[in-house]
Amino acid sequence: MEKTKYVVTITRQFGSLGRPIAKKMSEKLGIEYYDRDIVDQAAKKLNLPVSVVDEEEESAKKVVANPFSRMMFPLGKGISSTQDKIFEAQQNIIQFLAEKESCIIVGRCSDFTLSEMENVIHIYIYAPYEVRVQHCVEDLKMDINEARKMIVAVDEARDSYHMNFAGYLPDDKNHKDIMIDSTLLGIEGTADYLVEAVKRRFRL
Repeated sequence: MEKTKYVVTITRQFGSLGRPIAKKMSEKLGIEYYDRDIVDQAAKKLNLPVSVVDEEEESAKKVVANPFSRMMFPLGKGISSTQDKIFEAQQNIIQFLAEKESCIIVGRCSDFTLSEMENVIHIYIYAPYEVRVQHCVEDLKMDINEARKMIVAVDEARDSYHMNFAGYLPDDKNHKDIMIDSTLLGIEGTADYLVEAVKRRFRL
């Protein structure tokens, strides 16, 4: 019997531990996982050119000498026409991956890109503000003031990015199947909970 092919999209707040939860889910489900470096990862895997993306990423690095600049400027800080091209390339890659195999895709408006897909489940992971600050300080080794500024900057950037390309905010419940506070069950527990939901949804 042929296995059901499905996709899980995960949108998350910065500092909510959404990425490690997504990684755990991919391990438990035994499927591929694509993170915010989706263009780079997919380009390597599919042998696609990423010159335009690389140029944009470099411009972002020059403007902001910060290891988290890619979170604030997911498409670089170039002209909007170039950003539109990168977004279109990302959409094409996300659609290609979704058609090719079961996988988890984090961020990149994947919920919007795959909104018409049949076997897809859209998840939003969030956490209380002070917990997010704590995660930034403990896990990302940030100074507490830097962590607070970073959370505001990344939240604004992600909201703006999502609204610009998808037409709605990342935490819009009308476009999500599950919204969960990661502090409720922790990384392992949240991953287990969501894996169980995915298995039930797709009868795995």
